[in-house]
Amino acid sequence: MARSLGFRRFKAHSIVLLAVGCVLFWAISGRALPAPRIHPLPEILAQWNDRSGDYFDQVRKTEPEYLIWSRFPVKVFIQPADARSQTWNNLMMQAVKEWQAYFPLEFVDRQNEADILFDRASIPLRFPPTERVRFADARFELYEQEGILRHRMKIRIQPNRPELSMLAAARHELGHALGIWGHSPLETDVMYFSQVRIPPTISARDVNTLKRVYEQPTRLGW
Repeated sequence: MARSLGFRRFKAHSIVLLAVGCVLFWAISGRALPAPRIHPLPEILAQWNDRSGDYFDQVRKTEPEYLIWSRFPVKVFIQPADARSQTWNNLMMQAVKEWQAYFPLEFVDRQNEADILFDRASIPLRFPPTERVRFADARFELYEQEGILRHRMKIRIQPNRPELSMLAAARHELGHALGIWGHSPLETDVMYFSQVRIPPTISARDVNTLKRVYEQPTRLGW
């Protein structure tokens, strides 16, 4: 049985460049967090072998160290489509299927079963404005389940944008949700810090970086 840790939420980290934003919310109770340890690699990543380099030095730690999933497949829920949002839904599914080639993901039909939720929502403007307009972001929340520290992710992608932009944003934010909490300095990577005119597909460097993340210790899952 899962229970919230009763946290207040605090904004701890914000990365916003051009139209894609990545926002982290976390909160901590008075309980001591478990010591960080290394989980076994998911089989797909364990079998991945490439020497194209990575940008692991750009990945940030969070309060629970690295954002690593330890139960596989990771379950993904996409907000159901209506007559006006079928294109949005299809693009979100496409992004998930592209990452499935490198990471164990599974679609679920119930939101309460999901580890990662795709939400079709506009992101409110802040007043006074302190950053550029965002149409996509990712955030995580910690919770406790049977004495184990876990997290869940929520990805917001605003609808009614150009299709290439929505697909690129979905790929990028899902990369954050899988554990790449940072940005690449190269525009040929999905996790480049800004959208480009011709969005790239998932690169070997993206996967190399994800694999290095999963080789690190974390407090999650213990």
